[in-house]
Amino acid sequence: MLNPYIEAYELRELVLKKEVRPREVAEFFLARVEKLNPKLGAFMTITAERTLADAARIEKMSASDGVKLPLFGVAYSLKDLLWTKDIRTTFGSKNYENWYAPADAELAVRLANSGGILLGKTTTPEFGLRPTTEGGLCPPARNPWNLEHTAGGSSGGAASAVAAGLHPVAQGSDGGGSVRIPSACCGLVGIKPARGRITRAPSEGESWGGLSTTGPIARTVRDAALMLDAMAGMMPGDPYAARPHTRPFVEEVSAHPKKLRLALINKSALGTVDGETLAALEAACGVFREMGHSIEPIALDPGAMLGKFARVIVGASVSALNIPKPELLEPAVRGTYEWGQKISAADYIRAVTGMHNTSREIIHTLMPYDALIAPTLTRPAVRLGTLPSNPETGADEIYGWIAFTFPFNSTGQPAISIPNGFSKAGLPLALQIVGRPGDEAGIIALAAEFERARPWKDKHPPI
Repeated sequence: MLNPYIEAYELRELVLKKEVRPREVAEFFLARVEKLNPKLGAFMTITAERTLADAARIEKMSASDGVKLPLFGVAYSLKDLLWTKDIRTTFGSKNYENWYAPADAELAVRLANSGGILLGKTTTPEFGLRPTTEGGLCPPARNPWNLEHTAGGSSGGAASAVAAGLHPVAQGSDGGGSVRIPSACCGLVGIKPARGRITRAPSEGESWGGLSTTGPIARTVRDAALMLDAMAGMMPGDPYAARPHTRPFVEEVSAHPKKLRLALINKSALGTVDGETLAALEAACGVFREMGHSIEPIALDPGAMLGKFARVIVGASVSALNIPKPELLEPAVRGTYEWGQKISAADYIRAVTGMHNTSREIIHTLMPYDALIAPTLTRPAVRLGTLPSNPETGADEIYGWIAFTFPFNSTGQPAISIPNGFSKAGLPLALQIVGRPGDEAGIIALAAEFERARPWKDKHPPI
């Protein structure tokens, strides 16, 4: 029997060596999804027929063909915001409960062609607009470390599934932290790539002001890098282009960074970082120093600098969604939708311009440093149903929790969230490494070095 927490990299090797058949992989993880998904709320749609068909297709391939494919024989999932032509795409909304996209997203095609075995589509809050996965059409995504707490959002279903061993890797999307937030909540690795690294064709272009991208969620840095290799690449006509990378990202895992100059931020006017998160971050800084890196605290608050622009861009983008029946929207989303309709085109353009100009200031400040260290979240995973605690202050509460994630969607810099111990209540803690523009390679190498010093892959939730 397979280990449910097997690394994608290891599973791929077993399939290549024919020690495990793709059909065994498909049947094993389908059975695990069937058993645990009712407790977790991780999957919105399970694609059993497609899963077995993928396995059958892969079994017909030779090892020489498979070695060229990054996810050969590896089970994975897609988030239910990504277009799929023959699998419903609900966006977590009652307005789209039985909707089928007119075409597959290029990324869905790319992952299918990478040799992966699709298990289904994972839960998301309505249109991905919460940092917790609840409300709307989908069931709440529960945290495998404590089922009363959120798995995070908006890729909460993906993170819940990976953390619980329902499959090794998942595709998520990140418009304000939606890969990094659930990864932090569930003790996982999540990469928000540089803007323009992964195509959004054919469904998105300049929408969301360039805030949103897709990214991998995994249990180890190596698996996240492997998944990123399967996802990365532009399409002709994409509005943004990331700096080309010269070799597979998975090869950066074995790189040993030279002595680096690292910046540190741990305060934001938007929200207070709790004591356990701060203590864990301080301990992690000690590990980085033991590796030979220098760390310099800097007076920079990207969240406070960019928050007013992000709110306008998100509100305007929500108002532009095709909503046949606004009355079916969950209250928080409906409020944003109605507010966004009051935002003028001029207001939106000013916000995008302000975001980019302020991002230049932030990047200029960070250029002397090889990377930035920061908390991922200001506190661990919150209880389901508690964020926001007050509808009147809901936006402030949310931005206070994600004060260190959303700014780097604005700047377009790559960022990775990695596990950083546990709270006294047994919930995962995390730290974030933010790279120079286009430098996913650098943050992957540094995260992998930290993982070797503080390994976490053998720590699994009680579920």
